[in-house]
Amino acid sequence: MEPRNEQDLMAAWGDSRDPLLSIVCLAYNHAAFIRETLEGFLRQETDFPFEVIVHDDASTDTTAAVIREFAARYPNVLKPIYQRENQYRQGVPFSTRLFAQARGRYIAYCEGDDYWTDPHKLQIQVDFLERHRDYVITYHDAFMFNSQGVLRSPHLQGKYRRDASARQLQQARPMSTLTVCFRNLVHELPPELLGVEVLDICWWSLLGAHGKGKFLAQIKPAAYRAHGGGIFSMRSSKQRIQMSMHAYYSLARYYQRIGEQSLYEYFMVQVFSQALASISPLSKLQALAKVFQNISLNLLRRLMPNT
Repeated sequence: MEPRNEQDLMAAWGDSRDPLLSIVCLAYNHAAFIRETLEGFLRQETDFPFEVIVHDDASTDTTAAVIREFAARYPNVLKPIYQRENQYRQGVPFSTRLFAQARGRYIAYCEGDDYWTDPHKLQIQVDFLERHRDYVITYHDAFMFNSQGVLRSPHLQGKYRRDASARQLQQARPMSTLTVCFRNLVHELPPELLGVEVLDICWWSLLGAHGKGKFLAQIKPAAYRAHGGGIFSMRSSKQRIQMSMHAYYSLARYYQRIGEQSLYEYFMVQVFSQALASISPLSKLQALAKVFQNISLNLLRRLMPNT
C-alpha cells in the first residue's frame, strides 16, 4: 500500500505544524532497502505533527537519490541531511548529534535498512509517554530476517519482552533499537562514550537516569534486517563481543567519574563476563588452573615461610 500524499498525511494534524516527535534515520548504502523504510514512516497515522530526519552518510550507491525523491514529495515532513564525507569512519557519533537537532519532544529511531509494519506505532507510543511522566522510553516487538526469510521471531525473548525499571535501563538493558520511542533528552555524549560503536545501549543507560521503560505488546513487530552491510548483525561473534566490551568499559569509566560506584562495578563485571565468553573452553580451564596454582603456592608460602 502506497503511503498517503503529504497533504493527506498532514490533514489529521489540524493547524499545528511544530513536530511533537522526530523520526531519526541513519542511512548508508541502503538503496535496496530505504524506500521500504521511508514508506513505513510516512504510513504512520497520528493526530500530532512529526518530522523525518534522514541522514545519508555519503553513500556510494543511489541511497541519496531515493531520499531526494521522497524529500521532493514530502518537503514539509522529510528533512534530509547529505554528507560529503563518511562520518562513521571518522568516529563521529552523528546519531546523537541528530537528537540535538531534532525539534520533537520525542525521538523514534530506525535505520535505513529496517522498517516498521504498524501504522499506529507512533500514536500508541506517544500517547503512553504523554500519560505516564515516570516513563522515559517505550519499545515493542521485532523480528529478524534476511533474504532467505525470518531468522528469529521475536528478536528479543524472555525477560527482555517486559517493562524495564530505571535501574535496568541504566544497566544497558537490551531492546530492539528500531522499535524505540523515547523522550528527547540525550543531546550529547559524555566524553567516555565517544568512539563507542554500540551506542544504542549507551543511550538506554543515560535515559535510565530519567525514568522507566515500557514494553508495548499491542504494536505489530518491526522488521530488523540482517544483511552483508549491517554494522552489527553481520559481524562475527568475536567482533560483536569486542564491540560490547568496549561499550561496557566506556560506561564503567563514565559512572566511575560521576561517582556511581555500583554501576561502575556492574559494567566492569560485564566486561569480564564478555572477555570470558570470547575465550575457548580449553583456554578457560588453563586460565583457571593457573589461578589455582598461584593461590596454592601463595598459601604454601604462608604456611611454610622458611621453605
